[in-house]
Amino acid sequence: MAQQTTQLPSNWKEGKTTVVTSLPPLQKPLVLLGIMGAILLFSIIVLTTTWTQGILYIIGMALGLTLLYARFGFTSVFRRLMAVGNVQGLQAHMVMLAVASTLFAIILGTGFSFTGVEPAGYVSPVGISVLLGAFIFGIGMQLGSGCASGTLYSVGGGQSSMILTLTSFIAGSVIGAYHFSFWMEETWALPPLSLAESTNLGFFGAWAVQMVLFAAIYFGLAQFAKRRKPPVMKPLPTTAGWKKIFRGSWPLVTAAIVLAVLNALTLTIRGNPWGITSAFALWGSKALEMIGMDVSGWGYWQANAVQLSQPILADSTSVMNFGIILGAFIAAAATGTFKPKKIKPGIAAASIIGGLLMGYGSRLAFGCNIGAYFGGIASFSLHGWVWAVMAMLGTALALLIRPLFGLKNPKPKDSIC
Repeated sequence: MAQQTTQLPSNWKEGKTTVVTSLPPLQKPLVLLGIMGAILLFSIIVLTTTWTQGILYIIGMALGLTLLYARFGFTSVFRRLMAVGNVQGLQAHMVMLAVASTLFAIILGTGFSFTGVEPAGYVSPVGISVLLGAFIFGIGMQLGSGCASGTLYSVGGGQSSMILTLTSFIAGSVIGAYHFSFWMEETWALPPLSLAESTNLGFFGAWAVQMVLFAAIYFGLAQFAKRRKPPVMKPLPTTAGWKKIFRGSWPLVTAAIVLAVLNALTLTIRGNPWGITSAFALWGSKALEMIGMDVSGWGYWQANAVQLSQPILADSTSVMNFGIILGAFIAAAATGTFKPKKIKPGIAAASIIGGLLMGYGSRLAFGCNIGAYFGGIASFSLHGWVWAVMAMLGTALALLIRPLFGLKNPKPKDSIC
């Protein structure tokens, strides 16, 4: 949200996203509780499923730690860019995508796998469902104040309103799964297009093209910021030395590289990149089954029958999501920032509406900011780039809607977070 002051710490250097300063006290009981809970859930996962699921759960925890320590966002990045022209977050995205694309090109090009599972990227059709789904997801993440990854790590980090966002996100995903056949059968769409496999470029050629695009966007953003001089991000507090790994905030670029590596590691272990929202559809549908509703006849679940038939802990996306929440909880307690607050009525309404839009949009668009944007672009899929453009347009519209719910947009004369 917008800050009420432009004062920045005297020891802060331009371009830095962290600053060494005093930190809140370590919340030791919560750290201990988080670690004990993480060990317990890991043991249950390994004992009831496989060691592979346990490893993916640990990767999920690492993702949660990274996201919270850097406050690495997608929602805030799009909002800052569209509202005041701040480019710092999107430049970090370009670094993340460049590193991920490099690793994905090697993995997908060679078929490398730690588990023997053939690796496959996220390459999906581009049609009306993607255009509409990404657009309403862009609106939803600005009203819900978090994207898919942001919702999970904010829940773990103690942001009370995000519980409402997550609950409605799950509901929206279920509705989207129910309507899935309509959108797949009744709308125009191009076939799945991979820059690497749908052309003669191959993975090396596709990698080279995307590197040029990332560099052009990165330096184009730098020139844009140089001319416009937008407000900078308010730096996050950190500490000096090795303690910053566990106690302080992480620089955005550091987190970008770590997230890219973890996504590539996920690809080599389970055979697909990191994803989030398919688990939401599963959780909600399992809940409906518990009250006697048969969802197996839905087109979405006919295409994903194995996922529906298995226990939730056998679903790799679910265990990674649980890991993200727990990892973020431990990180928030370690930084002393786990402090749930009362939810204001306007924010509660926005959270519910935003979650519903994101859940529905993610099903239409074959994923969210992680599966479609991050995983799609790293997989050299056209739909990932289209998703980014449409979500940005959705963000632009959402900036006009947010004040109706009491949500503040960044202002040109403020430092921003």
